[in-house]
Amino acid sequence: MITRHHILKVFVGVVICLAALLIYRSLGRYTLDEIEESVMSISRWRLLSAFGFVVLSYLCLTGFDTLAARYVGKSLAYRQTALASFTALSVGHNLGFAALSSGAVRYRFYSRWGLSGEQIAKIILFCGVTVGLGLLTLAGLALILQPSEKENLLGLDLVGRIAAGLVCLAGPAVYLLVCATIRRPLRLWNWRFEPPRLTIALGQIGIGTLNFACVAACIHQLLAGFTSASYMDVATAYVTANIAALVSHVPGGLGVLEATMLNILPTTAAIGALVAFRVLYFFIPLLVGIPTLIASEAYHRHRGGRYSQQTVM
Repeated sequence: MITRHHILKVFVGVVICLAALLIYRSLGRYTLDEIEESVMSISRWRLLSAFGFVVLSYLCLTGFDTLAARYVGKSLAYRQTALASFTALSVGHNLGFAALSSGAVRYRFYSRWGLSGEQIAKIILFCGVTVGLGLLTLAGLALILQPSEKENLLGLDLVGRIAAGLVCLAGPAVYLLVCATIRRPLRLWNWRFEPPRLTIALGQIGIGTLNFACVAACIHQLLAGFTSASYMDVATAYVTANIAALVSHVPGGLGVLEATMLNILPTTAAIGALVAFRVLYFFIPLLVGIPTLIASEAYHRHRGGRYSQQTVM
C-alpha cells in the first residue's frame, strides 16, 4: 500500500535528480572558457570576501528556522534547525517553488523530530514571512539611504525614492504593530495566523534584513572590480531582482537576477561577477546540501531498520 511516507521519499528523490539536472543545464549556458575567464578576472581576495558573505547569509538563514521553532513552541537544538535549514534552502534556492521544494525537505527533518504537520506548516509560513520582511526592510533602507544626487536604477527622483522606501518599510512596521497589539489568532476565510511575540517579530526583521544585506554585499564584492556602483545601488538591484524571481518562481531566479543586474554593468563585465555569484551562492551549497540530504535519508533508514529488527527480536 502506497502511503504518504512513500510519496515523500519519491518526492525527495525527484528533488535530488532535478537539482543535479539544474546544475548541468545552468552551467551549460556558458562555455568552460567563458566561465574560467570570467571568474579568473575577479581577484582572489574579492572571491574570498564574497564567499565569506555567502557563509554569513546561510548562517542567518539558520536563524529563520531557529526562530520558527520557538514560534511553534518546540525546543530543538541549534544543530537540528541549522541542518534542516541549510539542507532545505540549498535545494530550494536552486529549484524555486520554495514552499514546495524546501518545504518538503523541512518536512522530512522536522517530522522525525516530533513536530506535527500543523507545526511544520507554521514553520514554513513563518520562514516565508521572514523572507518578505527582510526584502522589504532592505529595499526600504536602500532606497532611502541612497545619495540624493545619484541617479536611481529604478528611474526615481529623490521624492520618489523616499516614497517608495517608506512604502516598503510600512509592511514591517504594520507587522510589528500587529504582533505588539493583537494576542488572538487572525482569521481570513480558512486561513489562521497567530502573530508571534514582539521579540520574535523583531528577530525576524533583524535577521531577515541581515541575510539579504549579506547577499547584496557578496554581489557588491564581485562587482567591485568592474564598476564603481555603490553598495546601496547593488542592494536595490538585488532586492528588485529577488522579488521578481520569487514572483516568477524561476528556479534559482535563473535569468531574472542576471537581467536586473545588467542595469548596472555592461554584459561583458557582468558575466564574471554573476557566474561567480551563482557558483558561490547557489551551486556550492547545493553540492553540499544534496549529499547531506542523501546521507540523512540513509542514516534514518538504517536507524529505522535496526530499530525494527530489535523490536522483532
